[in-house]
Amino acid sequence: MEIKVLATKGCANCHAFYETVLKAVAELQLDATVTKVDDIMGILSYGISRIPGLVVDGEIIHYGRYLSLKETKELLKTQMPASDGLD
Repeated sequence: MEIKVLATKGCANCHAFYETVLKAVAELQLDATVTKVDDIMGILSYGISRIPGLVVDGEIIHYGRYLSLKETKELLKTQMPASDGLD
């Protein structure tokens, strides 16, 4: 899973959201790479006008508002592949 947090430099809520995403990924034990996109052109390329934003595997799944750890974990759970029952 590839996760990108869209956040400008100097945005305190954006930095806090990035840290929240990192914590959520760790607590959910996701096999994911988390990166922060903080250049304005990179952010605008996703077509959003409000930050922070959250992109999973190329799809924007949230933007415009800081999410709590609980909210972030719930959102990331919806992006996890369904178990095929072969575990």
